[in-house]
Amino acid sequence: MTDRLKALADAGVSIWLDDLSRERIETGNLADLVKEKSVVGVTTNPTIFAGAIANGERYDDQVRSLVAEGAPVEKVIFALTTDDVRNACDVLAPVADGSPSDGRVSIEVEPDLANDTEGTLASAQALWKAVDRPNVLIKIPATLEGLPAITAAIAEGISVNVTLIFSIERYRAVMDAYLTGLEQARESGLDLSTIQSVASFFVSRVDSEVDKRLNAIGTDEAAALKGKAAVANARLAYGAFQEVHDSDRWRALAEAGAHAQRPLWASTGVKDPAYPDTLYVTELVVADTVNTMPEKTMEAFADHGKVTGDTVTGKAAEAQEVFDRLADVGIDFDDVLLVLEQEGVDKFKKSWDELVETVRGQMDASAS
Repeated sequence: MTDRLKALADAGVSIWLDDLSRERIETGNLADLVKEKSVVGVTTNPTIFAGAIANGERYDDQVRSLVAEGAPVEKVIFALTTDDVRNACDVLAPVADGSPSDGRVSIEVEPDLANDTEGTLASAQALWKAVDRPNVLIKIPATLEGLPAITAAIAEGISVNVTLIFSIERYRAVMDAYLTGLEQARESGLDLSTIQSVASFFVSRVDSEVDKRLNAIGTDEAAALKGKAAVANARLAYGAFQEVHDSDRWRALAEAGAHAQRPLWASTGVKDPAYPDTLYVTELVVADTVNTMPEKTMEAFADHGKVTGDTVTGKAAEAQEVFDRLADVGIDFDDVLLVLEQEGVDKFKKSWDELVETVRGQMDASAS
């Protein structure tokens, strides 16, 4: 089973697990995944933490202690999650020591701050300081308000996972924010080689929204385009990545020690059972990328995934043709992107509310 994952890693795709729990850390499961399944990174979000805390007795003693101290729910969440991420960073430290860009663990700023630049930066600074590990990445959403926070964080030497990217236009703005941050860090005399970043480009949600609209159109031409938009969008994003990293601006930063901000394929679990369960892995194999997978997707690829070489480079014209055909049948992709970003922010906030409710329930139980 691990041969397929190794082949994927050998093709230049870094395999990151989109999940974390104290149980994974303390039982050695995470270390086993690193050793046996080619996992070289971890991403988290409030929903992942909510599930881990709701189903894990390993948090009980810490919750009980924090409640006894009179800690409010926000402080309890901060302590539980930063402790898990710090410990996961320690598990991944040997990977980070041997790799210029892998061995990273991501933790997200408070989603309620998605449209608050200063609040986002303050949250990023607090998380960076609390985790206190060089291989942590702070997740900042690629909202318009998030862009200057990304630049400011990078300029301070904070490594960032930029999340919630759907459009090529916004992705270009994200890359510009990263390069601007690096330039400011260089001017301040910081060591650019210590700064890391990935840009999380969401995949499956694009097909979910586009397919819904294609179903509503109901023609044969529309039906023939189902399941094609997400991969085409990601392939165009990789073309933009190559373009920016072939610029004089980037080369000057690279010569100063900077690392490329790799594209990260996020939301790669297939939501439509009619599609192959490894679709968003198999069709996005290309060097210098990360694919962060739910364990179910990772196991599916380990079992029957195929690596047939680079499935991205040189496919820009084919990808653009998909969007031309989508426009021809009546899909307004700009509107799709607006809806996806707003829904993404709303889902982030709902995810945070779920985490707050879960932790509050654990606090109430520990006090009774």
